[in-house]
Amino acid sequence: MSTIEQLGQRLDSLHELQSVVRTMKSLSAASIRQYEQAATALTDYYRTVELALHVALRDRENPPPAKAHGGQPLMAIVFGSDHGLCGRFNEDLADYVIERLQALATPAQERLVLAVGARVAARLEQAGQNVQADFLVPGSAARITASVQQILLKMDALRTELQVGQVLVFYNRHISSSRYQPSRLELLPVNLLRLKRLEERPWPSHVLPTFTMDREKLFSSLLRQYFFVTLFRACAESLASEHGSRLAAMRAAEKNLEERVDELGLQYRQARQGMITGELLDVVAGFEALNTAGQHAA
Repeated sequence: MSTIEQLGQRLDSLHELQSVVRTMKSLSAASIRQYEQAATALTDYYRTVELALHVALRDRENPPPAKAHGGQPLMAIVFGSDHGLCGRFNEDLADYVIERLQALATPAQERLVLAVGARVAARLEQAGQNVQADFLVPGSAARITASVQQILLKMDALRTELQVGQVLVFYNRHISSSRYQPSRLELLPVNLLRLKRLEERPWPSHVLPTFTMDREKLFSSLLRQYFFVTLFRACAESLASEHGSRLAAMRAAEKNLEERVDELGLQYRQARQGMITGELLDVVAGFEALNTAGQHAA
């Protein structure tokens, strides 16, 4: 196979890769918007849950500061990704999780990890952290609810079985279209003092609501909704961050491909020009040979 044919095939392959990269860029950009909207849409619901907690905690005695009980297992819920091509998204988060967990007093054997995403689960296990359970990353905003419900069921089961005293949530917080920040939330123990401060906020209407059901049952139900909203928002932000990181990776890949296409295109044109020049020289040489032969014959 000639060199020019090889260069032509390589250029065709690069053009196909460019098409794939452009498609992935478009999908990532659309996904970022989808998950940003999912997190934003939950803002009103989160506010409603806070207002309900405001009512449930009204006239209740000031609770003691929240403290994790020593000697009890610690649970970490980590939101990562199932797929690659997203830069150091999983590596940065896993390093952050390991660093934060090692800074705590809980021994390694007493730490339970629920990982959302095969990539981050593998990264944590490579770092020596056992993963108790892993979940698939939801493929769309519509599937976040089902995923969060599965996580809550597993969390409740382990809390009951192993008497978990503290639950932490780790995820990459979405900052911009291509930037994220590894972050941590404390889901349990519940900071009742912070919730109690909700009473200090002005009520949005002139009429204060009341309730008739048992206060503790109401409070327990509201806390479950609070857990759901917190995990939902963390999951949505993680997904937006994942696609933002993938968008940045695809932009870098697109730039590299463009440079490579320009380089190969120049080589292709030079090779083609060289081939044409060689053919022209052959024609000229043949013509001169025929002309010389004709002169000798005359």
